[in-house]
Amino acid sequence: MSFIIRLLVTGAVAFGLAHLLKGIHIDTYWTALIFALVLAIVNFIVRPLLIILTIPLTIVTLGLFLLVINALMVMLASRLVDGIQVDGFWWALLFSLLLSIVSSLLFSGKEE
Repeated sequence: MSFIIRLLVTGAVAFGLAHLLKGIHIDTYWTALIFALVLAIVNFIVRPLLIILTIPLTIVTLGLFLLVINALMVMLASRLVDGIQVDGFWWALLFSLLLSIVSSLLFSGKEE
């Protein structure tokens, strides 16, 4: 049940951020929900592989390269879902940062 609630909240946050950021376009809330699900799957499967492959680069940049990986995950998920458009890498980076911050704030008190 917690996973479904996280998807609903992440979808709502993504949809809200799309209205605030002019470089992110999401057609409907349902598209945002599908995007949240695809992003969760991509983060579960692809992100760990990228993190392992880029360990040296992550160490050299003191972990800042993980922000690039997050942006790449947003861009990949947006390409897999129709109805969402990210206008470039920098918009994906800003979107991923804000999505992470807002989601963390919303779920910070919800320890299970």
